[in-house]
Parts: sequence; C-alpha cells; structure tokens
Amino acid sequence: MNFCSNCGSKDLINSIPTGETELRIVCNNCSEIHYINPKIITGCLVVHKNKVLLCRRNIEPRYNLWNLPCGFMEMNESLKNAAIRETLEETEASVAIKHLLCTYSLPKHGQVYVIFYAEMLDGHYATTPESNAVELFDYEAIPWNDLAFNSTAYALKKYFEDARNNTLGQTHHGELGD
Repeated sequence: MNFCSNCGSKDLINSIPTGETELRIVCNNCSEIHYINPKIITGCLVVHKNKVLLCRRNIEPRYNLWNLPCGFMEMNESLKNAAIRETLEETEASVAIKHLLCTYSLPKHGQVYVIFYAEMLDGHYATTPESNAVELFDYEAIPWNDLAFNSTAYALKKYFEDARNNTLGQTHHGELGD
C-alpha cells in the first residue's frame, strides 16, 4: 500500500493498534487502520449421474490442470449465488445447491475456499473461455495427479468418502497441510 485510501497520505506505518493483536498498516496522518483480510473463493462440486464435473483451467494460475468450478466472490453477492455464477461461467452447467460440502483455508495465501455440493439441473455443460475441457468423472477416472489445487483434492476426497459411507450432507473443514 502506497497511499492511505482515507486521506491520500503517504505516511503509512506498520503497527499494532490499541486493543488489537495483529500488525496493521496505519496512516500516521489520519490514524485510519487498513485491514487486509482473506479473499473468499467459492464454487461447486457438481454431481450428475453419480459422476463429478471437473473443468481444465484455460487460465493461470495452474493452466491446463483440473479443478472444481470456482472463483472469487464478488461484492453484493451471496456465497451460493457466487458459487452458481462461477459454475456457470466455467462450465455452462446450471446447478441446484444441496448443501455446504466443505471449507478449506489457506492462511499463508489469505484465501478461504467454500465448496457446495450441487446437482446438475439439465445435463448440459461445455467449455468456456476459462475452461478448455469440461468432463464428468467417476472416482477411478479422476486425474488426481493433474488437479490444480489442494482444495479440489480435499473436496473430492470428502465427497467420495461421504458417498461411500452414505453420510452425504456433512460439512468438512480443512486447511493447507491437512
């Protein structure tokens, strides 16, 4: 940060404000505290005919690797609406969200993934500018070694464990390092 977004001053310092425990960027001119919070990434683990929908990324980071359809939540958007939008943008699939499958935290990267379990409504899916391939996979066919992110592997493993144990509907919480 080069300027205070409140007053425009360049006089910014790193300090722990009174009553807080974390180092923050504080404006020495107007005393504005600038909080830097994690970003929320949301999406869906989409199921259709007992298979899961994955998309191969056509964008960086992790170009050409497989992922669940997900992305950054926008302002004025609910978690569910963001997950539905991201799924549509990346796969053209229309979905109905059934329940929250998992959260997955990446503390050092300032990200929190929120993945919903969803069912495809009409069986339609296709590539988009963000995905160069979109396919349905059963457990044995998932390209485990070509998954883009740990969060995807975590969500897939939890879904298949729940399906195998007939415990769908649980919510799981993981973080990088699990």
